[in-house]
Amino acid sequence: MTVNNLDREAVSHGKITEKPLRERPSFPTWALKLTMAITGLIFAGFVVFHMVGNLKIFLPHYEDGTHPIDHYAHWLQQDVLYPLVPHGWFVWIFRAVLLAAIILHVYGAFALTKRSQQSRGKFRRTDLVGGFNSFTTKTMLVTGIVLLAFIIFHILDLTVGVAPAASDVFVHGEVYANMVASFSRWPVTIFYVIAMLVLFLHLSHGIWLATSDLGITGKRWRAVLLFLSYLVPAVVLIGNISIPLAIATGLVG
Repeated sequence: MTVNNLDREAVSHGKITEKPLRERPSFPTWALKLTMAITGLIFAGFVVFHMVGNLKIFLPHYEDGTHPIDHYAHWLQQDVLYPLVPHGWFVWIFRAVLLAAIILHVYGAFALTKRSQQSRGKFRRTDLVGGFNSFTTKTMLVTGIVLLAFIIFHILDLTVGVAPAASDVFVHGEVYANMVASFSRWPVTIFYVIAMLVLFLHLSHGIWLATSDLGITGKRWRAVLLFLSYLVPAVVLIGNISIPLAIATGLVG
């Protein structure tokens, strides 16, 4: 175990200080990892759900000129779980859950990174394994920050409609028209594609980490979940980038 030897005399005699590397945290590391795993899986479920809904943009217009994705958006905004909850409540409850999850996830990421650095001291792990898994491990914090920036941009662009993120013709409730207008801008499309590639890296490693943090140790289960940790992000990547590319190249719109 790496320690901080503050007593130089003890070091010179080959002794190891019993002083702790860091103070005992009020929120244990295992609880932080569990929180990261649960909130990460919430996001994974959301991005799959979000992708499936957005793929409705490829459906043809109805005879009255309206588009299926606009009807879907109205249902999502107003009618989900009605009459169990009043009109429009579900989307705000869902947003509150996602906001709480992202706050906990971001806090956990920085807290665990700080604890890891304190525990290692001046020593750093070498690349013992290498390959794709090692790369995603090293870049989890970086890819997480990129995704956080993308989420903020995406909300300003297609949810709130704030310029310059959103297009000049943004209209609240007109999902189809807003998506076409936004992804007709090549810089936005390129940024979106890059963000989806980053999401693939982050989501793939995140699902695999959650497998361990949730205590799943069975050989067969881990093999299945390892396969899913590549399959699910790959499906999300292909599905999500197909939308802006189809719009930017004129196939949709």
